[in-house]
Amino acid sequence: SEEEKEKKKKKKKGGGGEEVEEEEPDESMLDWWSKYFASIETMKEQLRQQEAAAAEAEEKEEMEIAEGSKGQAKSKEKTKPPKDDKKKKQQSAPELPEKKNKQKIDELKVFNKELEAEFDNFEDWLHTFNLLRGKIGDNDDNATEEERTVGRFKGSMCVYKVPLPDDITKEAGYDPNFGMFQGIPSNDPINVLVRVYIVRATDLHPADINGKADPYIAIKLGKTDIKDKENYISKQLNPVFGKSFDIEATFPMESMLTVAVYDWDLVGTDDLIGETKIDLENRYYSKHRATCGVSQTYSIHGYNTWRDPMKPSQILSKLCKEGKVDGPHFGPGGRVKVANRVFTGPTEIEDENGQKKQTDEHLALSVLRHWEDIPRAGCKLVPEHVETRPLLNPDKPGIEQ
Repeated sequence: SEEEKEKKKKKKKGGGGEEVEEEEPDESMLDWWSKYFASIETMKEQLRQQEAAAAEAEEKEEMEIAEGSKGQAKSKEKTKPPKDDKKKKQQSAPELPEKKNKQKIDELKVFNKELEAEFDNFEDWLHTFNLLRGKIGDNDDNATEEERTVGRFKGSMCVYKVPLPDDITKEAGYDPNFGMFQGIPSNDPINVLVRVYIVRATDLHPADINGKADPYIAIKLGKTDIKDKENYISKQLNPVFGKSFDIEATFPMESMLTVAVYDWDLVGTDDLIGETKIDLENRYYSKHRATCGVSQTYSIHGYNTWRDPMKPSQILSKLCKEGKVDGPHFGPGGRVKVANRVFTGPTEIEDENGQKKQTDEHLALSVLRHWEDIPRAGCKLVPEHVETRPLLNPDKPGIEQ
């Protein structure tokens, strides 16, 4: 839409060095899209730097091979740069002059892959096993696993040496008889509200003769089946949907969310372009807390309003309690102690009218953003993000659509 183009333009202006200082983005003009476009630029920049580093390493290696003797020792180097990307992301920020100007707009993390790929499939304790129907007739022999699946078993198995090893017996607050299985949620069904934001689709497979498609979104979760047919986007392979859908569901019965993109046809049935399936239950129960990502800053108004139903301080207290971690202890001077670590941060927050008041939320958030540094119970929490998922079509297995 025009508005987005304007925003993109504004974004580009932001990279222009000097003029930015006087032209600080006006809070009221910013919205989630501003944040998203700024984040995409950052992601592209990081990818560019990784590619440049990889190319540089390759060049260096080729020169060494030409020199002969050292070639072999160095060939190991080549695979390093891409692997190193986590570190590089952190280091690359200060070097970029334009990053500083942009930082006035808060960013989120754009993953160029599924969230699962980044967090070990969210199988930190729940593993999923498909339950298959046996093979009876001839036609069952070549049935796909998908067709033979009658249900899923989720669980975890641990085998221990008796007597139990010291590190488990010594765990604070652990009952050694339960080993790893402490603090596991009950088996009762729970009701959840699922909110799905669909930003856009890129490089869709053309479905019509004119080499384009008329895509619309379809969402399925349990008994809920939403087809957003009237809002199809005409003749577009890179549609920006920018939509959100709310669905109520019950775990464990309804936990597999399917998001599909269909091609709208005036005549005949609409064709499936591709779909992606997300196991919501694994996300919900994962210790990485993949329910609502932790954003970079805490704000109570504006484009960056905190979206999680729980405030940072509530999340932190819950994590400390469940992980049997000492804290959080908020002290004077903008300090908070959790386990044996001390974190610092601002202690004031402004409301819409510019009134300042005291708050512990920023402090709590700084702990959450470094939760992986907390001994024993810590792990990386899912940040506020947009993930990019491949759309697949059962008729064309393994080929992204």
